[in-house]
Amino acid sequence: MRLVSMLSKVCKNSPTAACALTVPPACWYRQPAAAGLRDPQVHGPARYWLNVQGSFTRALQQRCQQSFQVEVASEGFALPRVEEARKLNIPWRQQAWIREVRLCGDGQPWVLARTVIPLACLQGPGRQLRNLGNRPLGAYLFSHRQWHRGPLETGLCKGTHSGQPRLARRSLFHTRRQGRQHSLMVCEYLLPQLYCGAERT
Repeated sequence: MRLVSMLSKVCKNSPTAACALTVPPACWYRQPAAAGLRDPQVHGPARYWLNVQGSFTRALQQRCQQSFQVEVASEGFALPRVEEARKLNIPWRQQAWIREVRLCGDGQPWVLARTVIPLACLQGPGRQLRNLGNRPLGAYLFSHRQWHRGPLETGLCKGTHSGQPRLARRSLFHTRRQGRQHSLMVCEYLLPQLYCGAERT
């Protein structure tokens, strides 16, 4: 089945509303220091967002002064990228449920999020993952104790233009079912308006 586009609107009052925001390919590093050697922005104002340890969604909500919303860009069965399939230890020609959303604060897109959910994660209670709608995935994962997040990785986005993501973070969430471990991948691509001019420690 083809990936089905769901987005028919953009965040209002957004400086990037006129351009198409897309999830770019990225090089991933296990340690922020390694990524920082190649792009010093990793150690700049974005460092707080790259290293949030709890719920990323909740951190964004706390950053908002007025409103927070999730806009679904696309979701459906599609082939993951080869590197994603390798990281998830699934066959690279096996489809997964792929969901891409914009996380918007105060009317602006702040983060592009991409989730890759292998077929094995969609069985049993995991069927709910296909019906999140505009609810944030992070809120679901952190409210279900059977899911545990692995280490964060830092991403440097490739070939991006002004207003597009340059830095990203990702992690695997793991659960056990019938004695076997299953994992899904959550990637969060930071848009400059999230951290530019807003130094945090």
